[in-house]
Amino acid sequence: MGAPEAFTTTSDVNHWIAGRPFKGASGTAARSQAVYNPATGHVARHVCLGGEREVAAAVAAADEAFPAWADTPPMRRARVLNKFLELMNRHRDTLAAIITAEHGKVFSDAQGEVTRGIDIVEFACGIPQLLKGDFTDQVSTGIDNWTLRQPLGVVAGVTPFNFPCMVPCWMFPVALACGNSFVLKPSPLDPSASLFMAELLREAGLPDGVFNVVQGDKVAVDALLAHPLLKALSFVGSTPIAHALYQTGAMHGKRVQALGGAKNHMVVMPDADLEQSVDALIGSAYGSAGERCMAISVAVLVGDIGDKIVPLLAERARRLKVGNGMASEVEMGPVISHAAKDRIESYIALGAEEGADLIVDGRGFTIQGFEKGFFTGGTLFDRVLPSMRIYKEEIFGPVLCCVRVPDMAKALQLVNDHEFGNGVSCFTSDGNTAREFSRRVQVGMVGINVPIPVPMAWHGFGGWKRSLFGDMHAYGEEGVRFYTKQKSVMQRWPASTPKGAEFALPVSK
Repeated sequence: MGAPEAFTTTSDVNHWIAGRPFKGASGTAARSQAVYNPATGHVARHVCLGGEREVAAAVAAADEAFPAWADTPPMRRARVLNKFLELMNRHRDTLAAIITAEHGKVFSDAQGEVTRGIDIVEFACGIPQLLKGDFTDQVSTGIDNWTLRQPLGVVAGVTPFNFPCMVPCWMFPVALACGNSFVLKPSPLDPSASLFMAELLREAGLPDGVFNVVQGDKVAVDALLAHPLLKALSFVGSTPIAHALYQTGAMHGKRVQALGGAKNHMVVMPDADLEQSVDALIGSAYGSAGERCMAISVAVLVGDIGDKIVPLLAERARRLKVGNGMASEVEMGPVISHAAKDRIESYIALGAEEGADLIVDGRGFTIQGFEKGFFTGGTLFDRVLPSMRIYKEEIFGPVLCCVRVPDMAKALQLVNDHEFGNGVSCFTSDGNTAREFSRRVQVGMVGINVPIPVPMAWHGFGGWKRSLFGDMHAYGEEGVRFYTKQKSVMQRWPASTPKGAEFALPVSK
């Protein structure tokens, strides 16, 4: 099998409204933003930035398409998604190349992202079963009661740069399967994957207007939140923005699911398999250049395991193969932008100033032939304290902080005291330790000897504390509940209706 073909298109990235590319609403002042190839640091193409007019056009198209799509039997909606599933599988490598070109992650990681997105589409194909309601015969004399779930209407997703395929797939396949119409607002840093998936949905037979894409920034997000026809919004991003969107959405009477930041810990017990633990920490801390909401950014080293594991981590961090993500031998690509590189490296400087031991310094990393690329090397800190900002704040880069604790109780307290509660893992050979850790840790997603415990499609994704604002997790049956509303129906026919007015509530009798 030959090397994958790189994505090199230079055409502007536009919106997608009513089943076709959309350059911008009439009368809108043209705004655009450069889209970079992070490996080269060069501008690859430009993305149009939409505002109120583009959002209004997208919501209008979605609102017009909604009634017919909602009335489409779930089995027929599932058949459209099943065709989309087949197309996603067929074009997986093309989509992965688009992701690598705009995000920078290595091609194999991009393939994995697309595969996890495909999993959600496959789950959504089972929507006829998932939408089944409950029925009670003879709930009272001559009365039956049942519940059903119906779509909300026009819903939207605002997604981050780090997973331009997978995170949108957390949202729109389930929303569409439930009978909603959808408006996607992807990150302007890597927007091309959204249009590619829109094309595949059209090819799969999705009616025009059911799925729309508005490229843009905060202006577009604000317009979505304020639009009176929008019923619900899903978001993945930083905690300050997630909190603000949740508050604003609630003020406008919208259902909001806002996934925020993370500071994921991996607790390594003294009895853990040393080699397995090192592999897990290296892969989860430096994979995708640390730009994952489930990346391990804190290693909690219990007892004497710290003296054994830190030298091994340092050796592996120094040997990381960093480069262009399309090269097969590369383990870690660039970060998304020059601003991200500057932010990450400022945190490294801050950690050194705060007194943490800087074991491996990734600053100043360059690659011959890619000198302008947004590269930073893997960084390792030891003896980080909970009072330090590099421990408390989300760095979102290839920086691993090691914290030493004496025992399991202190490890649990450390994790539970953190404001974020997205993901956590514990590496141990003891079953009781694993069980107690799983039960007592205050985090939404837990791995035992699994460093990145992202739930599979039918289980649902979501953190606790300030990592999630809203009542329901993403995808799985939680996603079905988020994108539908329950209706209860009580029915009685004239032959069983007693004579005379009834002034009391129906009761079981």
